[in-house]
Amino acid sequence: MGWAPQIESRLREIRMMIPGIRSVIADRDSSARNQLRLLLAAETGIELVGECVTATETIATVRTHRPDLLFLDIEMEDAHGGRVLDRIAREDVPILIFTSRNHQFAIQAFEARALDFLLKPFDHRRFHTAIERARSEMLKVHDRHLTHRILDLLAEARAEPHDQRLVFKTGGRVVLLDMDEIDWIEAAGNYVELKVGGTSHLVREGIGRIAERLDPSLFARIHRSIIVNIRRIKELQPCNRGEYMVVLRDGKQLSCSRGYRARLQQLIANPRTRVS
Repeated sequence: MGWAPQIESRLREIRMMIPGIRSVIADRDSSARNQLRLLLAAETGIELVGECVTATETIATVRTHRPDLLFLDIEMEDAHGGRVLDRIAREDVPILIFTSRNHQFAIQAFEARALDFLLKPFDHRRFHTAIERARSEMLKVHDRHLTHRILDLLAEARAEPHDQRLVFKTGGRVVLLDMDEIDWIEAAGNYVELKVGGTSHLVREGIGRIAERLDPSLFARIHRSIIVNIRRIKELQPCNRGEYMVVLRDGKQLSCSRGYRARLQQLIANPRTRVS
C-alpha cells in the first residue's frame, strides 16, 4: 500500500535536506589552522564557519554557529580542550575531532567521546578518513531525524478515530502494520509484544496506550496484560471462578479474567464481528 500523495511529496523534500557539514577549527597553532583550512577546502560538502585560537573564542563560536563538526586542539591557549566541552551545553556539542602534536592525548580524546583523534602535522589520507567518519555520523543523525519526521507525518495523516495502521520502530526499521493483522498483544514491562502470525514485534509502549489506539469494536482486553483481536477467537471455554479460556484459531490459549468477561461477551455478541 503506497503513501498518500501529500506524504510522498513531503518525504521527497525531507530526503533532499541532507545538509553539508558546517565545521569550526579551534587551534592555538596557526600552522595547524592553515593546514586544516587547506585540507577542508579539498573536501566536498564542507563549510568552514569559524576559526578560533582560544578556548573562550571556541565556546562563543560554537554557541553562535552551532556547527556540525569541531576540530579542537586538546591543548588550547587558555584551557584544556576537555574544559571547553564542559562549558558547552550538551545538546550543542558537535561531532568532535581532537587534534594534538602529542599522541599520548589520544586516550583523553576518546574518553571525551571524540569521533576521532588527529596528530599534527596532519596526514592527508588520515584526515580524509576522519572526514568520511564524520559524514557517516551525520547521515546517522539525519536518518534518525527522517524517521521521526515520517512518524510525525503519518500521525498527521490519520483521519480515523482509531488507528487503522500501527507505526513503530524496531531493529532500526520503521514498521507499518495493519491493525487487523495483529492476533493478540501481551504486556512486557514498559513494552508490548505484538503477536502477528508466527512472529512478534517488541514495541516500547504501555499496554494502556496501545489499547487507546485500537478499535474497541475489534479488540478486547481480556486480562490486565493481554488484548486480543476478537476475529481470531475460535471458542471460549468456561473455567473455575467465572473465568474463560480464550482459544484462538491457531490453538493458542489465553486466560480471560473475570473482570473482563462481560466486555468480551458483549463484543462477541455484536454482529459487526463474526467469530468462526
